[in-house]
Amino acid sequence: MQSTANYLWHTDDLLGQGATASVYKARSKKSGELVAVKVFNSASYLRPREVQVREFEVLRKLNHPNIVKLFAVEETGGSPQKVLVMEYCSSGSLLNVLESPENAFGLPEDEFLVVLRCVVAGMNHLRENGVVHRDIKPGNIMRLVGDAGQSIYKLTDFGAARELDDDEKFVSVYGTEEYLHPDMYERAVLRKPQQKAFGVTVDLWSIGVTLYHAATGSLPFVPFGGPRRNKEIMYRITTEKPAGAIAGTQKRENGPLEWSYSLPITCRLSLGLQSQLVPILANILEVEQATCWGFDQFFAETSDILQREVVHVFSLCQAVLHRVYIHAHNTIAIFLEAVYEQTSVPPQHQEYLFEGHPCVLEPSLSAQHIAHTTASSPLTLFCMASETPKGLAFRDPALDIPKFVPKVDLQADYNTAKGVLGAGYQALWLARILQNGQELMLRGLHWVVEVLQTTSRRTLEVTRTALLFLSSSLGTERFSSTADMPEIQELKAAAELRARLRTLAEVLSRCCQNISETQMSLNNLRRELVKSRDQVHGDRSIQQIQCCLDKMYLVYKQFKKSRMRPGLGYNEEQIHKLDKVNFSHLAKRLLQVFQEDCVQTYQASLVTHGKWMREVHKTRNHLRLLGCSVAACNTEAQGAQENLSKILDQLSYQLLQDTAKGAQASPPPMVPPPSPAPEDLILHMQELREEMKLLAFDLQDNNRIIERLSRDASAPDV
Repeated sequence: MQSTANYLWHTDDLLGQGATASVYKARSKKSGELVAVKVFNSASYLRPREVQVREFEVLRKLNHPNIVKLFAVEETGGSPQKVLVMEYCSSGSLLNVLESPENAFGLPEDEFLVVLRCVVAGMNHLRENGVVHRDIKPGNIMRLVGDAGQSIYKLTDFGAARELDDDEKFVSVYGTEEYLHPDMYERAVLRKPQQKAFGVTVDLWSIGVTLYHAATGSLPFVPFGGPRRNKEIMYRITTEKPAGAIAGTQKRENGPLEWSYSLPITCRLSLGLQSQLVPILANILEVEQATCWGFDQFFAETSDILQREVVHVFSLCQAVLHRVYIHAHNTIAIFLEAVYEQTSVPPQHQEYLFEGHPCVLEPSLSAQHIAHTTASSPLTLFCMASETPKGLAFRDPALDIPKFVPKVDLQADYNTAKGVLGAGYQALWLARILQNGQELMLRGLHWVVEVLQTTSRRTLEVTRTALLFLSSSLGTERFSSTADMPEIQELKAAAELRARLRTLAEVLSRCCQNISETQMSLNNLRRELVKSRDQVHGDRSIQQIQCCLDKMYLVYKQFKKSRMRPGLGYNEEQIHKLDKVNFSHLAKRLLQVFQEDCVQTYQASLVTHGKWMREVHKTRNHLRLLGCSVAACNTEAQGAQENLSKILDQLSYQLLQDTAKGAQASPPPMVPPPSPAPEDLILHMQELREEMKLLAFDLQDNNRIIERLSRDASAPDV
C-alpha cells in the first residue's frame, strides 16, 4: 500500500504506465471516493525543473467537462515524490473501447459522434487557454459513463502539454509514433537530424489519426508488417500521401503504396456522416502546415456537423436506409437536395410517407417541420421512377476472419480469436441491418398499397356517383318523351347529346370495373406483404448468431487470460486445443447462419421487392390513367349537360311564344291533338332543364374530386 496525506492505493491497482509515471486507482481516506493518482518515478526527476512542474501548471488552469479534473497535488509520506490526484474514469480509455472485438471495425455512429463532440469540446478549451497537448491518441482519451448511461470522453495525460499560442513554435518532440505528425516522426522515430520547429497544428494530425481509428477500428497509415516494424515505409506513406487521401497502405512486402480517399466499406458510419467527415480528415491529415487547416477552421467544420440534426430516410427504390444531416434552420428544399445527393432521386420525383400517412414536404418551409425520425421509424421515400433495388452494399465478414496456427501459441491464438470474434460481431451488426431493411421494405410497400387502395376507393366512389347521375337522368320518362315531341332542330341536337352522355356512361361503367379489378390486385399484394412480414418477424437468425458469439466470447476471455502466462501445463494445453476447435466450429456455424439465413434471405427479398415495386408502379400509373379518363368523362358530360340546358331554354322560350300567338288567333276546329299540349311541354321542359342544371353541377363537383384523386395517384406528396 502507498499513500499521501489524504489518499491511499495499492500498487496492484495499476491503471496505466508510462516512461515517467504510473497511474493507480486510489481512494480518499475521508470519503472513500475513487480517484486516479499519477505517481512520478525517479526518471521523471531527471527532467528540467520547468518540465517537471509544467503538467501541474497546465492542469490547474483547465476546467472543462471533457478534460480530466485535477483535484490535488500531494506528496507520498516522507518523500518529495509528487502525486497528481485526478478524476477517476471507470470505463477505461477510448483505446480500450476500440480494442474490444465489438468495435473491431469502428464505433457505431452514435458513439462516434459522442467521441467527436467530446474531443472537439476538450480541444477547444485547450486552445482557448493556449495549451497544445502534443500526445493526442485513443489511450489518452478516457471514458466515463454518466448518470443517464451516456458516454463522456475526457482528455487526459498532459505530461507532454505546454502553453503555446497559435503563432508560436516548439522544437521538443513528444507523442506516440503512430499518431505523430510526420515532421515529428522523422526526428523522434527515424532519428534524422532536422531543424524544423512545430506549431499547434501537430495536434490536428493526431486528432485526424484518432478519429480515423475511431471510425474504422484501424490506423489510417499501415505499411506491410505494421507501423512499428517498417518505420521508413511508415514515414513514406505519411509524407507522400496525395492531397485529399485519408489513408495509405502497403499490402505486400516492397509492394506499392495504395491510397484511399474514402472510409472503408466495413465502416459503420452512414454515408451521410462520412460525406461530412471525410473532407475534415483530408484537410487535417496534411503534412505541409501551410495547406493544413488551422484550429479555427477545424472547430468551425466539426461544430457544423455536431449542430446538424439527423433525418432517417428509407429509400424504397434502393431498399437502403439513409441518414441525412441537416440544420434545423435550413429549408426543406435543402433537405430534398441532400436526399438527392445520397439517393440520386431528384427533388421533383421524391414522395414521402411517414408512419403510413402522406407527408407533405413544402420546400419553402423550415426543416423543423420534418417529423422526428429514428432508424426504425424513418421517412419512407417513394420514387416515381421504377428501378431495380440494389440494397445495402457490404463486405462479407468471412473475408476478414484469420486462421488459427496449428501449434499452441498463446499470443497468436489470442490475436486470432480476437480477429474472428470481431468479424463475428460485424456479422451480427450486418444481420440486424439486413433484417431491419427487409422490415422497412415490406412496411413501406404496405403503406404505399394502402395509399393506392384509398385512392382507388375514393375514385371508384366518385365514378359510381357520376355514373348514377348520368344513368338516372338518361332513364327518366320525361327525357325519353322528348322523342315524341314535334320534330324540331333543337331536339335533334338534344338527342345527339343524349347519345353522347350514354356513351360516357358506358365509359364510366368500364372505369368502375377496372378500378374494382385494381382493388382486387392490391388486396392480393397486401396479403403477400403481410405473409412476408410474418416470416421476417419469425426469423431467429440474429438470436442464433448472438448465441454463437456469447459462447465464442467465453473462449476469447480465457485466451486473453492465458496469454499473460509464460506457458500452460499439459492438461491445460489440451483444454486450450479443444477450445480452439470449439471456437472454430462456432465461428463456422455463425458464418453459415449469416450467409444462408441472413444474406441469401435478404437477396431473395430484394428480388421480390423489385417485382412488387414494379407492380405498384404499374398499378399507380393505371390508377392515374383511370383518374384522368374519369375526369375527362366528367368534363365532357358537364359540357353536354350545359348544352342540353341551353337547348331546353330555347325550346321553352319557343313554346311560350307559340302559345301566346295561338291564344290571340281564332280557335281551330275540334280535332284530337297530335302532340302534348304546349302548356304541358313548357312545364316538362322547365323541369328537365332544372334536372340538367343539377346534374351539371354535380358532375362539375365530381370532376374536381376526380382531378384531385388523379393528382394524388400520380404524385402523392407523401
